[in-house]
Amino acid sequence: MRITMEETIATPMPRIGDPAPEFTAVTTQGDINFPGDYKGSWVILFSHPADFTPVCTTEFMTFASMQDEFAELNTKLVGLSVDGLYSHIAWLRTIKDKIEFNGMKDIEVTFPLIEDITMKVAEKYGMIMPGEDSTKAVRAVFVIDPKGTIRTIIYYPLSLGRNFDELKRVIVALQAADALEVATPADWRPGDRVIVPPAGSCGTAKERMDGEVEGVECVDWFFCTKAYSEDEVFAAIK
Repeated sequence: MRITMEETIATPMPRIGDPAPEFTAVTTQGDINFPGDYKGSWVILFSHPADFTPVCTTEFMTFASMQDEFAELNTKLVGLSVDGLYSHIAWLRTIKDKIEFNGMKDIEVTFPLIEDITMKVAEKYGMIMPGEDSTKAVRAVFVIDPKGTIRTIIYYPLSLGRNFDELKRVIVALQAADALEVATPADWRPGDRVIVPPAGSCGTAKERMDGEVEGVECVDWFFCTKAYSEDEVFAAIK
């Protein structure tokens, strides 16, 4: 099945802040109703170009090896490609039985991998980009919050494997921003200073500039930060 540029344009791509498009699908872990089955959890919904390909194999091994780390952040994983269910099952079995990479081996993938041979889900989520490939999904990542709202979208081309430290950082940063009502600056990691909201929600501009708001440091009226330790961040998002 070949998707034309006109057909792709006719299907609006979801955007940050939109409700995650709904679908039902067959997966390696049974049928799912998305995002309804995941209400109350964060979700990373991600696509890969094809089963039995090397870059995708390294990504699935890494996702599987980090599954418990994501679970500690109330985050579930759901994969997708336009391959069929039996191809998925055979590929995941091969990964467990034969593939060793970067110190990982005997890796069992237990999160759902969606069968999408009709490309209906991939089209809904804008995962097919004809300029890159009209018959394979690009490496899309959708971070969806417990209310079913899309919070982050990241796209990678077929040739580029994802940065998993960054994907975990995104989850932690989003949860910290929600829990602490702050924003996170460039390259933020838990324990780094955060950006506090505009004056009024955390003291007046003068109080903040004069150092009268506990823990808040300002270098100008619009640029104020506050320190939260790594332990404080993770306590807030639990």
